[in-house]
Amino acid sequence: MFIPALIGCVIDPWCIGYCHGYTVAGNKQGVQTMSRVPNINPENAPDELKHFYDAVSGLVGRVPNAYRTMAHAPHLAMLYLPFQAANQREWAGVHLSSKLKEMVIIKTSHINGCAYCYAHNTALGEAAGITQDQVIAISSDDYLISDLFDARERAAIEWAEHMTKNTAAARDDVFERVEAQFSSAEIIELTLICSMFNMINRFNDSLKLPIEAQPEVDKIRGSVRIDPANIKTYLRWLVDNWPEDFDDLNARAEAAADAA
Repeated sequence: MFIPALIGCVIDPWCIGYCHGYTVAGNKQGVQTMSRVPNINPENAPDELKHFYDAVSGLVGRVPNAYRTMAHAPHLAMLYLPFQAANQREWAGVHLSSKLKEMVIIKTSHINGCAYCYAHNTALGEAAGITQDQVIAISSDDYLISDLFDARERAAIEWAEHMTKNTAAARDDVFERVEAQFSSAEIIELTLICSMFNMINRFNDSLKLPIEAQPEVDKIRGSVRIDPANIKTYLRWLVDNWPEDFDDLNARAEAAADAA
């Protein structure tokens, strides 16, 4: 069974395993108050980044520390946003529900020990319909035998586990269970969301991004589904404002970070 990291402390059920400086894997690292790379906060940001942060809030519910850090490479951050939003959220252009995707993300983030992603995605998962008992089961091996999940959910979580442990290629039996439950298009979506969060976990954890206060984290709950028109509006803004001089915004972004 999965045991919360610190027995006897008060644990927010939607931040299971991250308590008093312990990661989701139970390894004490100390609560981080600053990342290894400083945030570029909205009040100091160049106008282009302020517009970008508005788009971030519109598509993923808030401006998390991940994007405030990623903004040091503003053009990469701007290109990454629509992919993340379209890949993770539920909308007309995808096949899988947010609930199923969040199960995959929670499993991936727990295996990788990324407390930042685990905190945000247990909150988003609750908004998508995942229960606390399901979070606990996903965060252990119990999901394989638990009646809290149907065969489709178990197959998706198991695929995420083996992708994250880099054992999926050797496990034809696991893929057969996935193939029995999902279409080819759905398998691509599952594989993309797990791949993306393996990347995000490593980005956030390696830079030691601090988890925001719970009210800020909870803003993610309103972004379970997105309107495809909002993606279109953002892409139009991005094309219309694509610069001729990339160095200029890069320099102003760094100056904004230095002013923080």
